[in-house]
Amino acid sequence: MAEQDTALTAEQLREQKKKEAYFTASQAQLIWARFKKNKAAMVAATILLTMVLMGFFAPFLSPYDPTIAGRDKEYQNGAPQMPMFCDHNGCSVRPFLHGLERYRSAETNFRWKTKVDPEKRRYLEFFVQGWEYRIFAFDIDLPGKAIDIKISGLSFTTHLFGASEGGLHIFGTDSAGKDIFSRTLHAIWTSLAVGTIGVVISFVLALMIGGASGYFGGKIDGFFQMITDAVRTVPAIPLFMALAAFIPDEWSSEARFFFISIILGLIGWPTLARRVRTHLLTERNQEYVLAAQLCGAPPRHIIAKHLLPSFTSYIIVDLVISFPYMVLSETALSFIGLGLKEPVNSLGVLLQNVTSGDVLLNYQWYFIPVIFFITMVMAFVFVGDGLRDAADPYSDHKK
Repeated sequence: MAEQDTALTAEQLREQKKKEAYFTASQAQLIWARFKKNKAAMVAATILLTMVLMGFFAPFLSPYDPTIAGRDKEYQNGAPQMPMFCDHNGCSVRPFLHGLERYRSAETNFRWKTKVDPEKRRYLEFFVQGWEYRIFAFDIDLPGKAIDIKISGLSFTTHLFGASEGGLHIFGTDSAGKDIFSRTLHAIWTSLAVGTIGVVISFVLALMIGGASGYFGGKIDGFFQMITDAVRTVPAIPLFMALAAFIPDEWSSEARFFFISIILGLIGWPTLARRVRTHLLTERNQEYVLAAQLCGAPPRHIIAKHLLPSFTSYIIVDLVISFPYMVLSETALSFIGLGLKEPVNSLGVLLQNVTSGDVLLNYQWYFIPVIFFITMVMAFVFVGDGLRDAADPYSDHKK
């Protein structure tokens, strides 16, 4: 009986600690506790984190240079090659691929064709030496001397895997012989980088304009709302068509990337700015704001230290939700030829290759980047929905 009372007491203590932890937890801890209960959001967050890491370590994970410099001349429009452990000659502890043989045939108008040689094995190797790549490297060189930024970064030649002989293309190759797996990983990172820069620019503009508009009100609010409505009414496609004609052909791919990111940020801030303004209009008359004003705090301090922190969770949620729209915008613009172009590897650039009927009928592996694109956008959406529900303290009562 005493042991039962002791066990009951221990259980009650654990429940008491849980309650104390709940009532003393910060806003971020409460959001994270509610977010973990959403299984779909947690799975999406895991997938999204995996894709981000794949994009960040793309040079290390890529067996070949994704540009034309790393193309495989012997394997153009080649089908995906999947390593195996067993074939008709037996099994092997090391994964391997069959050899390839090129030939010309009268049936194909003497064009080069590739045939698999099942009698020859090419073994998979790890941590191989290959093409040189740099991390933390950046180069922007616009015409003239206005902007010229160059960071050399660190140079490496080690890659995760490769073949002992010949090429290894697990997603196949395109018409130029470039490895689609390597291009896909670099495309994920490029699209995420464009979205990040665009989101940061729109985030800063939204907080500044929405904060000033909601706090001061009156004529300042009317002026900023006029600017906000003007930006919202600008049609995106005609704007980018005009910008595409304005961008000089001699601009580097990095300069075009930087320019597209800035434009996406400059036209993507009005929605968040309106939400910040609406929140500040209702919060600026609260007692804690009046107390800060009586203490002599300047408007900048009140907005940054008191008003915006009360809206932090919703700003973070809006930030995450706006990410897929930035990625979608870059992909759509690159898809129709108004955004990034070769030799840049982005999801939009890769999607340009799937528009022909010949690809649909004969080279279905061109659609593999489409799967990654859909997965990334859906992961962002599920994570954003999960964060939105977690940031709403009344979400449990609505279900």
